[in-house]
Amino acid sequence: MMKCTVNRVPSRSPNDLVSLEQAIKEGVIDPQDVVAVLGKTEGNGCVNDFTRGYAVLALKQFFSENRKDSTFPISYVMSGGTEGILSPHFTVVSRKGAYSPSEVRKDQKSLAIGVAKTADFLPEEIGRLAQVDEVAAAVQRAIAEAGIESAADVHFVQIKCPLLTSEDVQDAQNRAHSTVTEDTYKSMGYSRGASAIGAAIALGEVDRAELKDTDICGSWQLFSNVASTSAGSELAYCEVIVFGNSAYAEGPYFIAHDVMKDAIDAAALKRLLVSHSDSEMVQVLAKAEADPTGFIRGNRHTMLDDSDINHTRHARAVVGGVLASVCGDPMIYVSGGAEHQGPPGGGPVAVVFKRKE
Repeated sequence: MMKCTVNRVPSRSPNDLVSLEQAIKEGVIDPQDVVAVLGKTEGNGCVNDFTRGYAVLALKQFFSENRKDSTFPISYVMSGGTEGILSPHFTVVSRKGAYSPSEVRKDQKSLAIGVAKTADFLPEEIGRLAQVDEVAAAVQRAIAEAGIESAADVHFVQIKCPLLTSEDVQDAQNRAHSTVTEDTYKSMGYSRGASAIGAAIALGEVDRAELKDTDICGSWQLFSNVASTSAGSELAYCEVIVFGNSAYAEGPYFIAHDVMKDAIDAAALKRLLVSHSDSEMVQVLAKAEADPTGFIRGNRHTMLDDSDINHTRHARAVVGGVLASVCGDPMIYVSGGAEHQGPPGGGPVAVVFKRKE
């Protein structure tokens, strides 16, 4: 039967794996069981953020030397940007065993993890329905792999997606194709948005039938309550990690989620912590966004008008501070840019818990 665990390790730089190595030596993490690593790296989180690829390179080299007997790949999702009080770290997700429908269902559901990848995307497919459909199919595969029986049991869908570089735009034009935008920074939003809508379709939150390319980063009423997407130049496909609960999984870990209505909605996390006060908080996973209307609770904000600092960086700092003040821990996963991830200006927040013995 599947048994999943989640552990956090701090990092002093994108390639610092000393704490990870120590956790392995102490038997807290078994490198053979690792299926995913989510990282918060201290770059700018924008197109030219080298810290994401740097961290992935370091992690891949580390695990190639420390998991000789494991055959399945590890999904790496690096989210750049630790503005404000956010602390750089890695969240290591492990899975022992696998889902089998022949297993006897447990009375109590536990954390179940499913992973999947899409095919590589052509530049002209990024931020459009081609990406939406590929992601929707990958999310469905990951849900099935995890043995999650209902969309209601899916509490967080983490997706790492590609972006457009100037070379990508030129490549498409050389082949007589257009890209969704020629602005590489804006392409991050389109890719995040398409990936989020793909997750929403897989979970029955959005109807694919009437969907158009122009709905992506256009129709803000379309969103997922559990999708979290992060764009980067270090990959050309999408990595999908589904976090949910399943009766075919065992162990003390489980996950729950809520939705922040805006960047200062601390009540969403408070509700989760109060509802599960008899369990230990292991990790907080959240999305952050500068409200596209330019207002928060009737008051004007200037995050979208700052030409010096990108609005995604402002939003990460704000939401990171709000959530850390609630849980008392700055080593949490807060990702910027929440296009179609929760209501406009808000975003999903999930907590991995561990039942106390």
